[in-house]
Amino acid sequence: MSTSSNIPQHIAIILDGNGRWAKKRGLPRVAGHHAGIKAVRKTVSACGKKGVKALTLFAFSSENWLRPKEEVNHVMNLILHRLQSELNELHKNNVQMRFIGNTSRLSCEFLEWLEKASTLTKQNTGLILVLAIDYGGRGDILEATKKIAIEVQEGTLSPEHITEEYFSSHLSCPDLPDPDLFIRTSGEQRISNFLLWQLAYTELYFSPKQWPDFDEAELDEALQTYQARQRRFGGL
Repeated sequence: MSTSSNIPQHIAIILDGNGRWAKKRGLPRVAGHHAGIKAVRKTVSACGKKGVKALTLFAFSSENWLRPKEEVNHVMNLILHRLQSELNELHKNNVQMRFIGNTSRLSCEFLEWLEKASTLTKQNTGLILVLAIDYGGRGDILEATKKIAIEVQEGTLSPEHITEEYFSSHLSCPDLPDPDLFIRTSGEQRISNFLLWQLAYTELYFSPKQWPDFDEAELDEALQTYQARQRRFGGL
């Protein structure tokens, strides 16, 4: 168990390996997504107990729409169902919920629940849980660029005033610190279009475990690895 006070303020996780977990057990891929929900619950609870300020989970990427339609529909319905069934418990535990990503392809019911969850938990002061749904890092950067371009075009902003800080303020959740620790499960060693700008100086940890098998012990392993590193941010 991690005992150091050097706990990352913000952890970002790619929940990889649900389908492979199911296939290994002779189960349909959707069974892996159901098992993955249990790992999400454990991780949210563990991060809250350890004093993590924010946890961002890559729940559904903009590229995931390319998967079979039946699987996509099942995953989206599963996310919605869990949001509906666990929202009150998250609120009770002082979790503040946020959502990032493109909302244009989500159903009206889905959007209504995202708004309900955000509004209900807005004043909570515990863990900030950010779900990235239909999210892509390149899209995030592109949208920020468009917003700034409009400001320049309208004459309200001069190009020389566009700093890194100003650009960051136009990205998703600009009030949160950049992730200190990035975790990806299932042994894949890519960031896969997730928080591309925000991960510039993030410590990366790749777990061999598939997401449904990720637990507090594996989170502690990731935290201990993080705490053993020296973060220089380009300096000495």
